[in-house]
Amino acid sequence: MRVRVKARATVLQARSTSPSADANRRLSIRTVSGAECGPTPVRVAGSPFASVSPPERTDVPEDVLPVIGSIALAVVIAVVIAVVATAVVALVLRSVGKRKTWARLLIRRLRIPFRVLLMTIAVWAALAATVSGDPWPGLVQRVFQIATIGAAAWVIGSLFVFLEDLGAERYRTDTADNRRARRLRTQMTIIRRVAVAAVVVIAIGASLLTFPEARTAGASLLASAGVLSIVAGLAAQSSLTNIFAGMQLAFSDAIRLDDVVIVETEWGRIEEITLTYVVVHLWDDRRLVLPTNYFTTQPFQNWTRTGSELLGAVELDLDWRVSPEQMREELHRMLEETDLWDRRTSVLQVTDATGGFVRIRVLVTAKDAPTLFDLRCYVRERLVSWLHENDPVALPRQRVELEREPAPAATPRRHGSSAPDNLFSGDERSNERGAMFTGLIDLRDAPKRDTPKRELPPRD
Repeated sequence: MRVRVKARATVLQARSTSPSADANRRLSIRTVSGAECGPTPVRVAGSPFASVSPPERTDVPEDVLPVIGSIALAVVIAVVIAVVATAVVALVLRSVGKRKTWARLLIRRLRIPFRVLLMTIAVWAALAATVSGDPWPGLVQRVFQIATIGAAAWVIGSLFVFLEDLGAERYRTDTADNRRARRLRTQMTIIRRVAVAAVVVIAIGASLLTFPEARTAGASLLASAGVLSIVAGLAAQSSLTNIFAGMQLAFSDAIRLDDVVIVETEWGRIEEITLTYVVVHLWDDRRLVLPTNYFTTQPFQNWTRTGSELLGAVELDLDWRVSPEQMREELHRMLEETDLWDRRTSVLQVTDATGGFVRIRVLVTAKDAPTLFDLRCYVRERLVSWLHENDPVALPRQRVELEREPAPAATPRRHGSSAPDNLFSGDERSNERGAMFTGLIDLRDAPKRDTPKRELPPRD
C-alpha cells in the first residue's frame, strides 16, 4: 500500500513539473521505495500518508541517447561505404589509366564531385532509416534534397569539362597545321559553357521547387510569362546580343583560339572566347577584352584564317648609288644561315625611286607570325650592317647644291634710243613736275580768304 501511494505521488509530481505535453520528449517515471526516499521525505498535498523524493532530472532524455548513437553510427557507416566505393572505382580507373588517357582525365575531373554525391546520398539514406517523426525529418529531407541536387549538378558539369578535355587531348594545337583543331576546340569550349550554364540554371530551379511557396510563385510567373519575357528581353538586350554573337563566332569560324589578329591597331592572338567577351593576348603581355559583338560588327585582321604561314616585308630607303644585285646576293646568303626562314619566298626589289631615295623592299616568309616578326628584324639588322661595312655609298643622304650667280652688268644706253616715259623724271617737264611736289611751298603770296565773323548772342 505504501509503494502504491508513493508511485501515485510520483506521477503527480511529474505532471506538475511538466505542464505542457511535448511529443518529442518523454519522462521516465520510476516507483521509489522507502529506502530511496531518504531521511527527509516530501509531503504531497491531499495525501498525508505519502512521501516521495524529487525525481532525478537530466538535460537529455534517456530514450534520445540511443537514437543519437544510432544516427551517428549510421552516418559513419555511410561515409565509410562512400569512401570505400569511390576508392575502389578510382583504383580500377587508375589501372585502366595506365593504358588509356580518358581514364586519367576522368579521375582528375570526377573524383571529388562523385565522392561528394555518393556521401550525400549515403548519409541521407542512413538518416532516413534511423530518424522518424516530425518536425526534424521534413527539414532534414529538404536539406539533403538540395544537397543532392547540387552535388548531381556538380557531377554533370564536371562530366562536360571531362568531355572537353577529352576532345582537347584528341585534337591538339601544338602541331604545324592546327586550324581544324583550333576550330573544334573553340566550338567545344562554347558548347561546354552553354551546357554548364544550363545545368546551373536547372539545378537552381529544382532546388527552389522543393519549397511549396516557390512552386506557387513559379506558377504565377508562368502565368505572366509573356509580359515578363518582354521586360526581360528589353533589359538584357545587350547581354543577349553578346551571347548570340558568341554562338555565331563559335560556329561561323570567323575567329578561333590562338588566331593571330589585329584589332584596334593592336597585334595579338585570341586567348579566350566566351559567350559575352573575347580576350586578346597582345604582344606585350597585355590583355585586350572586347565584347563578342565587336567581331561581328567591326572589321579586323585575321592573319591565320586559312593558314599560319605568312609573308612579311622589309623596306629600306637608300641612296641612288646602291647596288640591288649585291644586296640580293647578300639576302640569299643570310637567309640560308637562319632557321627562321621556311625556304618558300625571298625577293628583293626596287619598288620606288623618287624624292632623292631608292626604296628597296625585301619579301620573306615564315611558318607563323612570331617567327615572321623575328625574321624581319633579322633581315633588317643584317642588311644595315652589310651596307655599313661593304657599301657605305648606298647609305641615305641629303644633297644640297649651292650656286652663286654673278651680278648683272649695267647695259649702256644706245645712241638714239628713246628713254622710257616717266612721270617725275626723265625730261624737263617731268623734272618740273617732281620739283613742284617735292620742293618748298611759299605761302606769303597766297590769297587770304575772307572768313565770316560770327555774331555772339546778346547777353541778358
